[in-house]
Amino acid sequence: MASRTHTVTNQVPPLVSYDVFSADPALAEGVARHLAPEHLDEARTELSELGRAAGSAQAQRWGEEANGYPPVLRTHDRYGNRIDEVEFHPSWHRLLGHAVGAGLTDAWSRPGGHVRRTAAFLTWTQVEAGHGCPLSMTHAAVPALRADPALAAEWEPRLTSRIYRPELLPPGAKPGALFGMGMTEKQGGSDVRANTTRAEPLAEPGAYALTGHKWFCSAPMSDAFLVLAQAPGGLTCFLLPRVLPDGTRNVFAIQRLKEKLGNRSNASSEVEFDGTWARRVGEEGRGVATIIEMVAATRLDCVSGSAALMRQAVAQATHHAAYREAFGGPLIDKPLMRNVLADLALESEAATTTALRLAAAYDADTEHERALRRIAVPVAKYWVTKRCSAVVGEALECLGGNGYVEESGMPRLFRESPLNSIWEGSGNVQALDVLRALQREPGALNAFLGELGLARGADHRLDGAIKDLLTELADLEGIEARARRVVERMALVFSGSLLVRFAPAAVADAFCASRLGGDWGTAFGTLPHTLDLVSVVDRARPRPEQGA
Repeated sequence: MASRTHTVTNQVPPLVSYDVFSADPALAEGVARHLAPEHLDEARTELSELGRAAGSAQAQRWGEEANGYPPVLRTHDRYGNRIDEVEFHPSWHRLLGHAVGAGLTDAWSRPGGHVRRTAAFLTWTQVEAGHGCPLSMTHAAVPALRADPALAAEWEPRLTSRIYRPELLPPGAKPGALFGMGMTEKQGGSDVRANTTRAEPLAEPGAYALTGHKWFCSAPMSDAFLVLAQAPGGLTCFLLPRVLPDGTRNVFAIQRLKEKLGNRSNASSEVEFDGTWARRVGEEGRGVATIIEMVAATRLDCVSGSAALMRQAVAQATHHAAYREAFGGPLIDKPLMRNVLADLALESEAATTTALRLAAAYDADTEHERALRRIAVPVAKYWVTKRCSAVVGEALECLGGNGYVEESGMPRLFRESPLNSIWEGSGNVQALDVLRALQREPGALNAFLGELGLARGADHRLDGAIKDLLTELADLEGIEARARRVVERMALVFSGSLLVRFAPAAVADAFCASRLGGDWGTAFGTLPHTLDLVSVVDRARPRPEQGA
């Protein structure tokens, strides 16, 4: 019905019907850089197909519905029987099904698998981030399970399967499975050695009965969980299935679902165990060492997930500015708005480039690359996830009041943006982990400095920043209190070295001038005006007409 009071004009068309992967040069170029030529065509085809699905109106509607109708806990059935099930909107299952079918739980079964999966994760979670949690934990459970070859042989084919079945069934009845994780408890949080959940050995070899609780247990409808509990020999890792082989439900009492700031589509729960059957993974007393590989892999997904949120925020902001006119022309042509958009684009490209480089380190899996990722993963996890909220908040502002309205999708991105800085260890945990690597594993620092050295001499501001970092690292007095500053410097020079090597000159120049050269304010939009900001913004802007 036409309005009699005014004509609707100057409204931005929705960013829809485009290829999310191909419209992101930093992502597409990174995949081409890190994959072997013989695998590149297949990967591009798969990622472009996923990108078109991610940019479709249908997928965007799934994301809206999964968040608009959050999960509901059903502790009992109508007859009073305890069932401990969580009901999700059908769109949650559609999102998960598409993701599993696209291989987002498997980086282990083919060459270049981590780069391909990271690119796919970065592409698909731009649709909706909440369902990325079970995808991430399922993928990351594989290296932990390999501590027990028999368990790995039983479960790994299910975890890497491309078949999604949401029903709770005995493990042998499901061609594909999802995993969750339970580490933290009320009294300890990140200090998992304070856990009180008990694990008592049973007559069956390797089997235990668990009694206790987990304060955070995400995706409680998963088929199995890796959890920590105190066995006679100390803190130990266990595999806990929701359904036992004979078809009976394991004791897994969901007390309540968390009411969270964001991540509304995903069920985060509090659970209790009371004689719950579980199978030991690894040796008694080696629980942290066993599960740490899972933690490291999920930390990389925190980097990738934050990069995805940043990319979607920048895509929406640049798209809006290209179509919205004010004060005589498109916003994107206004010098100050262009400065803001370029500043945001630099953060997004740095995050994407960093995530792909770390994924490539997993694929190479040499001694050098393992040492590099030991220190570079917590460095990136600290910094990229911290920058996410700032980027998304500024991008929201680029849409003005429209960005503050739920229909724009920006508030959902903003509510999601702090999560990855908390999940799998908050900022202090990451900074202290970097210090441990610096103090106990000299090979990690050597690998990190070796990576920086590949760009030495290419930009004087980068060279100066590396020199300053070395001075900072040489001074160990009060290092713990300075840890965040040290890790921030490490993150910036790491990203800067990658952009100098791989990004277009305009992007690398702008990053080094601002982040490393000292000519940068505390707010976005303070880049030196002499830089080629037009090229930076043009590179970041998605164009639906080119990739539908």
